[in-house]
Amino acid sequence: MRIRTLTLIAAMATTLPAIAMADALDDAIEARQGYYQVVKHNAGLLFGMAKGAVDYDAATATAHAENLKTLAMMNTGSMWPAGSDKAAKPGKTRALPVIWETFPAILEKQTAFVTASTTLAENAGGGLDALRANIGALGASCKGCHDTYRAKDF
Repeated sequence: MRIRTLTLIAAMATTLPAIAMADALDDAIEARQGYYQVVKHNAGLLFGMAKGAVDYDAATATAHAENLKTLAMMNTGSMWPAGSDKAAKPGKTRALPVIWETFPAILEKQTAFVTASTTLAENAGGGLDALRANIGALGASCKGCHDTYRAKDF
């Protein structure tokens, strides 16, 4: 009985770290997906205004652009641990392994997002023409990552 208990304890001791790591990776994936849902929510309204699908409102445009600026400034590094890519976690994420292979080059994409959201926050409340003149850079910053670093499906 005692040997069986010791064997069970030894097996648990070697399995628990692997389970904890898997949970940490899943948590990181969920966190970044939540982050990008908030980005999508704020950007979507601004794109809708720029296209004329949503009535332009200066206060709302400013608020959503400021939210994007704040999101862009967040340190999201902990949301991107190695092993949290599509190849390692199929069905959970669309993040391609190339993200980790090209680091720190991917930081240029983040810089583009920061620049675009900052400029947009400065101008979005200045009228529909000002919003339209600055929204394209935001879209391009998003597309810059999606084209290279994001799979079309899970």
